[in-house]
Amino acid sequence: MKRPRTVSARLSEIWESFWLVPAVFAVGAVLAAVGLAALELQLDLTFGGILPSGPAGARSLLSSIITAMISFTALVFSITVVALQLASSQYSPRVLRTFLQDRTIQATLGIFVATFLFAMVVLAALPAEDGERFPELSLAVSMLLVLASSGTFIYYLHHITTVMRVSHIIAAIGAQTRRSIQHLPPADEPQATVTGVITQTVPAPAPGMVSHVDLRLLARLAREHDCALTVAPAPGDFVVTGAPLVRVHRVAGSEPHPVPDDRAGEGVTIGVERTPGQDVAFGFRQLADIAERALSPSLNDVTTAIRAVQELHELLRRLATRPDPVHLVRDDDGLVRVEVRGVPYDTLLAMVVDDIRLLADQQPRIVRLLDAIVDDLATVAIPAHRAAISRRLASSS
Repeated sequence: MKRPRTVSARLSEIWESFWLVPAVFAVGAVLAAVGLAALELQLDLTFGGILPSGPAGARSLLSSIITAMISFTALVFSITVVALQLASSQYSPRVLRTFLQDRTIQATLGIFVATFLFAMVVLAALPAEDGERFPELSLAVSMLLVLASSGTFIYYLHHITTVMRVSHIIAAIGAQTRRSIQHLPPADEPQATVTGVITQTVPAPAPGMVSHVDLRLLARLAREHDCALTVAPAPGDFVVTGAPLVRVHRVAGSEPHPVPDDRAGEGVTIGVERTPGQDVAFGFRQLADIAERALSPSLNDVTTAIRAVQELHELLRRLATRPDPVHLVRDDDGLVRVEVRGVPYDTLLAMVVDDIRLLADQQPRIVRLLDAIVDDLATVAIPAHRAAISRRLASSS
């Protein structure tokens, strides 16, 4: 697998990672514990017998907090992982990413870890003898963190049981896909294409899924070498080692300089799985998987399939009014330097209408819903998409 090597790609990967929020909580807990220990040297606080009166009692309390939080965290998240595995096996393995990016789940783990680490640092700072200054404020904060963890756990149970419902999973995927659609080029942007002669083809350095294309990096590279660049696969496509990844085109009136393969390859991130963002079709794939699995004989959950198809209808309607996505980077004079094409609308229709119809031949409700969707799309689609829609209308009649 090729890891992202540009700064923006690395930052994006870190921001979407599961460990970022828990790590921030953990580092904050350690810094807060050390800071409070230093602050208490300047303060004279007393809590009137509410807290343990000596190092022995405080040590016993903190040891209990540490032991309980370790066991508590392991139990809660081991059960959660099992539940998520069951959910992914029932709906689609690709929906597991939605749970891993859930900030509430991440923050819950962060609070549990922060409570454990804070208590451990306070325990290490306890005086060995009764006569020395006692960290009462730090001990009070430890107890407040335990209360916060208890409250968070109650909310976490409510949250996890809510987001694991299939309607919420479908709605979350739909919302994520709509955000990806909003980042597509404007529908009224002038369409163009790179037509210069291909002078060089950069091969893919490794197999995997195209997860991100750094348009700015490729545009800068194209200007440096006086050429135009097109990315052969669309975001979300699988490439094999040695397959065309980036093509170098001659620009009118100039002779392009050879583009280093490694530098061109830096602009295309290849991973082991598809990711949302530039890959609009990823949301369609997830929703189609949910519908197809719900229609399988082992589940036979027509209601879930209908809900997934309804969400797909809304997304298809949004894209029916705009041309196939083409990401372009132009110079100030309008010269196209980079071209990246997205998944065509016809492919999305095949994923939703054709594939699901094959599995729904014994489900009249699904068949009628698909026919109604195609009829509705025909009323709003731009001319570029009407041929693909007409083929579905003809096949359903």
